[in-house]
Amino acid sequence: MRDGRDIIIGIDAGTSVIKAVAFDLGGRQLGCASVRNIYVTGDDGSATQSLTQTWADCVSALKGLSEKIEGLAARTAALAVTAQGDGTWLVGADNRPVGDAWLWLDARAAPTVRRLAGQSADRARFEATGTGLNTCQQGAQMAHMDRHRPELLDNADVALHCKDWLYLNLTGIRATDPSEASFTFGNFRTRRYDDVAIDSLGLTHRRTLLPDIIDGTQVMHPLSADAARATGLLAGTPVSLGYVDMVMTALGAGVRTHATNAACSTVGSTGVHMRAKPVDAVHLNAEGTGYVIALPVPGIVTQVQTNMGATLNIDWILRLAADLMADAGRQVAFSDLVGRIEHWLETTRPGALLYHPYISEAGERGPFVNADARAGFIGLSTRHGFPDMLRAVVEGLGMATRDCYAAMGAMPSELRLTGGAARSRALRGVLAASVDAPVRISDREEAGAAGAAMMAAVALGVYPTMDSCIDEWVSPLLGQAEAPDPDLARQYDRLYPAYVEARQSLAPVWETLGRERAPATHDKAIHDEDEAKTAPDPADMTRRDGASPSSRIPPLRSLT
Repeated sequence: MRDGRDIIIGIDAGTSVIKAVAFDLGGRQLGCASVRNIYVTGDDGSATQSLTQTWADCVSALKGLSEKIEGLAARTAALAVTAQGDGTWLVGADNRPVGDAWLWLDARAAPTVRRLAGQSADRARFEATGTGLNTCQQGAQMAHMDRHRPELLDNADVALHCKDWLYLNLTGIRATDPSEASFTFGNFRTRRYDDVAIDSLGLTHRRTLLPDIIDGTQVMHPLSADAARATGLLAGTPVSLGYVDMVMTALGAGVRTHATNAACSTVGSTGVHMRAKPVDAVHLNAEGTGYVIALPVPGIVTQVQTNMGATLNIDWILRLAADLMADAGRQVAFSDLVGRIEHWLETTRPGALLYHPYISEAGERGPFVNADARAGFIGLSTRHGFPDMLRAVVEGLGMATRDCYAAMGAMPSELRLTGGAARSRALRGVLAASVDAPVRISDREEAGAAGAAMMAAVALGVYPTMDSCIDEWVSPLLGQAEAPDPDLARQYDRLYPAYVEARQSLAPVWETLGRERAPATHDKAIHDEDEAKTAPDPADMTRRDGASPSSRIPPLRSLT
């Protein structure tokens, strides 16, 4: 730019790490600084994070970036922020936090999800949002708070998400973006709030807590004087509110290139599987699961299914091995075990065991929702050793990926991969064979921060459209397509039906185990479910004016 401002800073606040990344106006990464984020879990299923500490960590990341990039403040043309999705970040008077945030990992809303999912109005909510109800979401969490912790909402002025909280601290503006607003309380077709979605959650009387919706490719606000003093950047620097991190990462990794829509999987701690589609091509499954999340491209959305645990499963089995070896008096670095994954996969027979990768304490949310779901091996015998189990875990991630894409329609013709595990050649081979499609990875190091920065680049007018920005920031960084092994693809094609049949059959077993893990919590969930079944469903009641409330609900779309 003529004034010498040639840097856009993308902020990506994940669950465990906050990153500040500097890009030049053409998309080249110039530097990155990160700060470890902290969250706390409890035996009651809670997973919380301090709002104050999260902002402080964001400030630290920006200061760390300033130490790496000479003259950063004067050179910064704009900032953009994205962050972990879902969760509930309540803010009260004087923009002060109302307690700690409930994260997407928080499982306390499970009884409320069971109650609401049993009502006919939930299908209408799903038809509007395109998103299945689960414990991760702000809507479910607020509905649970309204019933069990109303004082939290009573003391709040606004309900934000993580990126919205950081945007508030950067600009003083309370707002959210079209992606999180529409998949939580709105309609993915209009990208606005929707009365049907809000009513189905029983939150009409809490509607004033929902912030204004702004699109960061069109609207920016200046960095406030307070934020400038805290970060060392210049007051008045434009700030763009990005979309949720899932779609920002997919945007930066190539879910849409050369105006062509593709599939993209992020294989990190969790697994995020998405396909970019025109709005009228969205496939809403009969089970009512998954997400539909807007992209910052007119008329284009991403259809998403997410696994609660992806590489968390690999971390678990490697740490288990490391702990056992330590108990035997042999200390082994975790990194040494990671380095042996390729060898173990090359020396073991594929398809020998089945593994369901539901290792998260919150159960599973894609392509089915079950807070009791847990991981397990099927087919073990005395001939199997640790390498066989490790291979089964990796193949389980492949089967889970296929399961998610199957819930969105046909398998993709090409799969773009991002996340740390995408760097593993063997894992890429398993994923390619699981969906029987070539895979392609991007050389983009920080895809989430890049996606947010791309929004600022469009808002600044550096590019006239997002597609023109993609052509320069994303397309040149995509690697060569890697074709699946045809024999392995055929073997996984035979294995997949057994994988699905087994996880469907295990549901009552998971329920029994869940009751044993936490009898009080589980009994409360059963009580709520029974209450939902015996209480009149509002959709079946007749109003005093003679009209049925269900007449306010649009007809359900045909399912293919």
